[in-house]
Amino acid sequence: MLFDDTYKTIESASEGIFRDKGSKFIAYAYPISSEEEVKPIIMALRSANAKANHFCYAYRLTPNRTVFRVNDDGEPSGTAGRPILNCLLSEDITNILIVVVRYFGGTLLGVPGLINAYKNASVEAIKASKIINKTVNDVYEAYFGYLQMNDIMKLVKEENLHILAQNFDTDCILKFEVRKAQLNRVLSKFDQLESVKLKYLHTI
Repeated sequence: MLFDDTYKTIESASEGIFRDKGSKFIAYAYPISSEEEVKPIIMALRSANAKANHFCYAYRLTPNRTVFRVNDDGEPSGTAGRPILNCLLSEDITNILIVVVRYFGGTLLGVPGLINAYKNASVEAIKASKIINKTVNDVYEAYFGYLQMNDIMKLVKEENLHILAQNFDTDCILKFEVRKAQLNRVLSKFDQLESVKLKYLHTI
């Protein structure tokens, strides 16, 4: 298949800890689906860890893994965010944010020591999480008349489409997601139904 419609991410939030020369590095891993989720998470961690010195992070987004960002939060350039990102790259996971909260122990670790610490804390957080495979799905809305509901629901059942929302009245709206690998077949079946309008919303 030319297009791989699966990707790996973590099922739920997890954490890992690494200590070195009195410094404590607590890595928090979160499954995310948008950049908008990052700032509130970091703000909450800053609030919960008011005495910590650094909040370094990296994230990857989108099924094709093209969106990423690193932040060293005052640590020497390349010693924190990049090692965290490298852990995500080596596991080939996306739609994930890892924030490493550092409590300084009084002894400087040097560049190699920092890289090692941020990497190992991130590794521990990933180890503590469950990595899952997810499919790339497109979300659509279907608009149709009430009399067509049986045909629509039959198609939904045949293709095992996941319904996200529905409003059945004189005019009906069905919001559903369809796996990329099924997309052409499903759209073709909808095309065969009269007076059904489909609207593409987004990809998840």
